[in-house]
This record gives sequence, structure tokens and C-alpha cells, in this order.
Amino acid sequence: MSVYFIPFISAFIGWITNWVAIKMLFHPRQPLKLGFFTLQGIFPKRQQQFAEKLGKLVASELLSFEDIRHKLTDPEKIKNIMPLVEAHLHKFLKEKLPKAMPMLAMFIGDSTIAQIKGVLMEELHTLFPLMIDQYLDNVKSELDLEKIVTDKVASFSSDKLEDILNGIMSREFRFVEIIGGVLGFLIGLLQLLMTQPF
Repeated sequence: MSVYFIPFISAFIGWITNWVAIKMLFHPRQPLKLGFFTLQGIFPKRQQQFAEKLGKLVASELLSFEDIRHKLTDPEKIKNIMPLVEAHLHKFLKEKLPKAMPMLAMFIGDSTIAQIKGVLMEELHTLFPLMIDQYLDNVKSELDLEKIVTDKVASFSSDKLEDILNGIMSREFRFVEIIGGVLGFLIGLLQLLMTQPF
């Protein structure tokens, strides 16, 4: 065999080594006994730890419960829903209340309805953030983001976890394979140059 094939053989070895290394991130899915060694893909083996770290990251760095509280009680967000509340309140005072209490309707005209609606809307502006805050306090234990993310990721099948990570990092994985081939070729070329007389 010609020595000039050395760079190409090295390129193939570099590429196949990196390809196998990437595959071994996910495979074998179940522990495989090989004498004194047990072989298992890194992600299947460490899925629980990965899930716990991701849960902590999401809860502490990406989306904490306090972030959710801040967003839901933001006065601007509440202001945006007020037109809907006002429309519903108007319909209630104009249509539903007279039907439910006909005697009261005889004493309430449009100007009184407008006044009642104005007072109620002011009160609701103050009440909504307090209601939302109280509601969040009541459900805080059920909205343990760290636990939700940890449980969800830990329950993923190995196939799903591989699909997710491949979907995110497929280009990077391909780049690692190509780099393995390129480096293998360069090393093979260097070997060839070192073994050949000038």
C-alpha cells in the first residue's frame, strides 16, 4: 500500500473516532457489561443529574417564581386587561343586574351605572395585583419550577433526550466530526512528510 494513503487513512480514523465519541454520548442506552468495565452512554447514565442541574438552572437563573410573580403583577400587564374587565362590568350593570334585580334597576340610570362602574374599576386596579399575589402565594408550593423541570427531563425517554440534544446541537456535532477528519488528515500529512526523505 502506498504511503501516500496515510493522510487519508488518518483522516478517516480522526472522523470515525469523533463520530463514535458523539454516538457514545447517547449509546448504549442500557448499561453493558464488558468484563471489568460497564459501558453506557453519558446522557443515559447521567440523565438524573442532568435533569437536576437543568432544574436548578431554570429555577435560579432563567425563570424563578419571583420572575413569574413580577410579570403577573406588573401594573402595565394589568392595565392591558382592564378594557375587557370594563366591558364585562358594563354588560353586567346594564343587562344582567336589571334582570336579576328589577326593582333596583328602576332607580339606576345611565349616569349612576357610569359612577358605579368608575368606582369599581378603581377598586379593581388596586385589587387585581393583591388577588394575583395572594393566588401565587397559595400555589407557590405546587409551582416548584425546579422540581417540575427536573421531573420532566428525568422522565424523558433516552430517544427523546437524544432527539432534543441533536435538534439543538446537530451542527456542532457535525463540526466535531469534520474537525476530527481534518486534524487526522493533517497529522497523517505530517507523518508522511517526516518519513519521506527530502
